[in-house]
Amino acid sequence: MSVRHERQPLCIAVLAVGGQGGGVLSNWLLALGEANAWRVQTTSVPGVAQRTGATVYYLEMVPAEDLEPVFALMPSPAGVDLVVAAELMEAGRAIQRGLVSPERTVMIASDHRSYAVLEKAQPGNGAADPQVVLEAASQACKQFLHADMAAIAERHRSAISASLFGAIAAAGVLPFEREAYEQTIRDGGVGVDASLAAFAGGYSAIADRAPASEAVLVSTPGSLQGGRDAQRQRYHALREQASGQFSGEVLTTVIQALDTVVDFQDAEYGEQYMAHLEALTELDGSNEFQLAAARYLAQAFVYDDIVRVADLKTRATRFARVRHEVRAEADNLVHTTEFLHPRVEELCAALPAALGRFVERSKLVSALAGRLLGRGRRIRTDSLSGFLMLHCLAGLRRWRKSMLRHQREFAHIDGWLATVKKALDVDVALAVQVLRCRRLVKGYSDTHARGQSKFDRLMAVVPTLVSHPHGARQLELLLEIAVKDETGADLDVALTELARKSAQPA
Repeated sequence: MSVRHERQPLCIAVLAVGGQGGGVLSNWLLALGEANAWRVQTTSVPGVAQRTGATVYYLEMVPAEDLEPVFALMPSPAGVDLVVAAELMEAGRAIQRGLVSPERTVMIASDHRSYAVLEKAQPGNGAADPQVVLEAASQACKQFLHADMAAIAERHRSAISASLFGAIAAAGVLPFEREAYEQTIRDGGVGVDASLAAFAGGYSAIADRAPASEAVLVSTPGSLQGGRDAQRQRYHALREQASGQFSGEVLTTVIQALDTVVDFQDAEYGEQYMAHLEALTELDGSNEFQLAAARYLAQAFVYDDIVRVADLKTRATRFARVRHEVRAEADNLVHTTEFLHPRVEELCAALPAALGRFVERSKLVSALAGRLLGRGRRIRTDSLSGFLMLHCLAGLRRWRKSMLRHQREFAHIDGWLATVKKALDVDVALAVQVLRCRRLVKGYSDTHARGQSKFDRLMAVVPTLVSHPHGARQLELLLEIAVKDETGADLDVALTELARKSAQPA
């Protein structure tokens, strides 16, 4: 293990991926040291590629009155005084590389997540567990300081390097006053005001140990904003009904689910959701069952159709989010192009049920529709014609319940809930897993078809699992395979193996 001695240089490692301003931060630290009569050397070793390895910026600094130093080019194991990670998983990589030690190292990390390609590519939830890194860093370091530095930077329209620089100042590892840090930013001459504001935010987050994130405000579902008073009254009556029936974590989930359902359609649709939920939760009062029922029933009610897609793409909140993400100023024009490629199936699903079935059965009409839709569309929603096209499509929501897609979705929901009730007669845990299987059904077009196919195959095996001694666990394992199996081949193998074992005599 390594403990820093008086005449050893201060050793600093900054880990950041492309676009996180690691170079800017290391240059500020270099300028800070030199402006205060310290000798400083900085080196960097880039990662192999984005998100497969962060660039490591390494600095060593000593007071100028010391003898001419011999600086190292790379950090030695457990020989770093300050490690700065621009993202939480980079803190984990610093620990894996052996850069930190509990006797010497102070680590500062932004605890937000920028997901790696491998995490996002997983069909299921491929995100790494942040709690593992937080616990490991707390044990591996002399002091571990963290806050959402990315949120602070975004709030002040700056870069994360500025909020991290403020966090370094607050940590007190380096022998410089706050004014010296701020002067370094001023001397840089680029984005000074925004950088100083983000610096102050990062400083406060560490000095005060205060949460860096802002409170989440509860708002009225989008479908009710500007709507009729009667709709809003029905919505609030539903919230009061939920508060009278549920409590604690279940109530929180029910309210979030209700808001999503009402936002999808209207307050009447919310009443339909609450009626289905009440009928389910009367069958079993366990916390786990009620949580699963509230969540996955709402997911089934809020299916992805072209009306929903058009609605989300034309909301003011989406345009505001796009402007925020590209950091557009108030006087900047932002052009937005939407890429849409609906199939004949989506067209039929959006038609009245009888007409949709007619188009599906007619080879001639289907062929003509396919030729019309086959090339896809690029629609500019920043133009009046493009926006009105999608806005009118979103306006079809008032007729959604008469559409072919809606009728098919609810026939599917009825069959699913019947399976839930049969499983509940035998084992609550099995019924919970049947509810969780609904997570497979999502999206539209090919994504929806693949997910529903896997869902239907799992529902078909539930009667077999009812008599299985470990039916709930078996269905849970099958669900895990189905979520990660894009083609369905692995699920077929697992189902075949289950059928073989079930056919064997006891």
